[in-house]
Amino acid sequence: MAGTVVFDLDGTLADTSADLIAAANSCFEARGLGALLDPVADALIAFHGGRAMLRAGYGQMPPDMLLPPGAEEEDYPRLLDFYGNNIAVHTRLYPGVETALERLASDGHQLAICTNKPEGLAETLLRHLGIRDAFAALIGADTLPVRKPDPRPYRAAVEAAGGEVSTSFLLGDTETDCKTAAATGVRIALVGFGPEGEAISRLKPDALIGHYDELPVLARSWLGERVSA
Repeated sequence: MAGTVVFDLDGTLADTSADLIAAANSCFEARGLGALLDPVADALIAFHGGRAMLRAGYGQMPPDMLLPPGAEEEDYPRLLDFYGNNIAVHTRLYPGVETALERLASDGHQLAICTNKPEGLAETLLRHLGIRDAFAALIGADTLPVRKPDPRPYRAAVEAAGGEVSTSFLLGDTETDCKTAAATGVRIALVGFGPEGEAISRLKPDALIGHYDELPVLARSWLGERVSA
């Protein structure tokens, strides 16, 4: 008996923060504001989405500077366009991802992704990183009319992978992932090497992993593994 492991993408499988911050900064620079966000100091903001990055950057403008009405609505599609054309310049998989995916598959687990990244961008990024074929299903922010923490995208990811929600769990890196798991009634494991590091333990997940080497062992504990005849 085996089950389904569902992964978040940004901050869970790969550190995408630098490319996301670069996309936001491209919008600020186009307005003559310079690079308002720092790829290291502001990395955590990147995982809250494009609009959050724009607002954070606007908040760092000199008080005597004013944005024109509708600036965010103008900049958001520009951010997505820049990001789509520069999606994997700095992005890297976290150490051990590929080996862990191979071990999970050999244990008979189905693998799926449930992300709040637009589906098209997620597809493009995963192919750039060379791991798209490891996943039987991908549900993005715009695949359904709702996104995480609504439980429906998670359920859709598990079902599309050929699994059952009752024998699945989520691996993520944010409070949104915790809320998604709670809404779905599944266990949540968080990565302790993502944007918040081990401080993410404040969310009290069912498990915290410090390296991808730990994931196959956790999956065997929670889901079992395929039994050969």
